[in-house]
Amino acid sequence: QVMLVESGGGLVQPGGSLRLSCAASGMIFSSYTMGWYRQRPGKERELVARVTSAGITNYADAVKGRFTISRDNAKNTVVLQMNSLKFEDTAVYSCNTAPVPVKSWGQGTQVTVSS
Repeated sequence: QVMLVESGGGLVQPGGSLRLSCAASGMIFSSYTMGWYRQRPGKERELVARVTSAGITNYADAVKGRFTISRDNAKNTVVLQMNSLKFEDTAVYSCNTAPVPVKSWGQGTQVTVSS
């Protein structure tokens, strides 16, 4: 019923940029705060950015100033623009409601930062 599909990941060098997209369906998208989560190797999943229905944003300290989250309610999409990428940003990135996610996680998109 709820479907979340992430895209845009890939291999990038340190200092580079990526733009991740999330397409949502099966939910009233505009009613929910949406977030981007990541899970680094050997670590727990963490919320790195979120945006309310009205466009108010919040970021984890680790990504503040480098990542920008945005949404298009007409297209049921949420975007994470990632700049100045670091090795420690390597993770599987997923989108979901925030701060409490629904159970229907997507497959995520892999971001690998490597020289």
